[in-house]
Amino acid sequence: MQQLSQQRVLGATGLAVSALGVGTNRWGGARSTRDAQLFQVYQAALDSGLNLFDTAEMYTKGASERELGDCLARDKRPVRLVSKFAPLPTRFSPHALMDALDESLNRLNIETLDLYLVHWPYTLMRIDALMDMMALAVRIGRIRAVGVSNFSARQMRQAAARLARYNIPLAANEVRYSLLHRQPETNGVLEACKELNVALIAYQPLASGKLRTQAPKPATDIALPQTRWQEVQGRLKHLPWPGKARQEGIARLHETLSEIALGRGKTVSQVALNWLLCRDEHIIPIPGSTNVQHLAENIDVLDWRLGDEEFAALEQASAFAKR
Repeated sequence: MQQLSQQRVLGATGLAVSALGVGTNRWGGARSTRDAQLFQVYQAALDSGLNLFDTAEMYTKGASERELGDCLARDKRPVRLVSKFAPLPTRFSPHALMDALDESLNRLNIETLDLYLVHWPYTLMRIDALMDMMALAVRIGRIRAVGVSNFSARQMRQAAARLARYNIPLAANEVRYSLLHRQPETNGVLEACKELNVALIAYQPLASGKLRTQAPKPATDIALPQTRWQEVQGRLKHLPWPGKARQEGIARLHETLSEIALGRGKTVSQVALNWLLCRDEHIIPIPGSTNVQHLAENIDVLDWRLGDEEFAALEQASAFAKR
């Protein structure tokens, strides 16, 4: 069986990372998922060849970065770390980026971060000014590569053009992307990533767990008193209920996922992740993992790849998610 490439590159930076990353947005969020359990996940990821860990200063109020820092101190094997600068709500000067970066480096207990992202473009600061500070951080050795998150295609191009003044490539744009959210294909972001040679780091690749389990059947009725329902039925029976079409689309998509999963001997989530990896070489999914079982399930997607007919069936079944 043909396998997927085990590594991908962060755009034109030349920095190689595992084709699948580990999202840590829930690390440190509860005592039950801290310390020993997360260290087991960390070690299991490295044992399996995954070396990309994604965090941010705002994840669990900095606890995610601290947990990763503890893991780094206990296991010295090389990794690739991604973190993010949150420009809102209290930061109004680009110089705040450097202060935030120092705080992230302290929590991670490292001197240089592999990839630093502007978490979102909603800010009073200009993109050019933020990229100027990013370039400075590269020049003084605090970060190796520059990226953005939740940026539009236009904003990506603006950031890339500003960084080009310093001969620094834009490495990545981290956006939401899954079979249930295919907007990067229609809003120009995926095309811009291919055009500019920028990695697309896909967060929520399993749609916050909606692609881990069987979808519920779409609702065909609503709970109204019988007498009132009889009064309005004649006027409303031909009108679609809000969200009904999407619910039906999700149900059809899960049917397709389940059929492929059954034929492959895989899980629905494994098929969904494999689709993303097959979609384009620029895409690097980062499903969240807080236990070894989920991590092992995610890792298995690299040992095989969807066939052309299977891929086409998923493309058709999830077409509704482009809107």
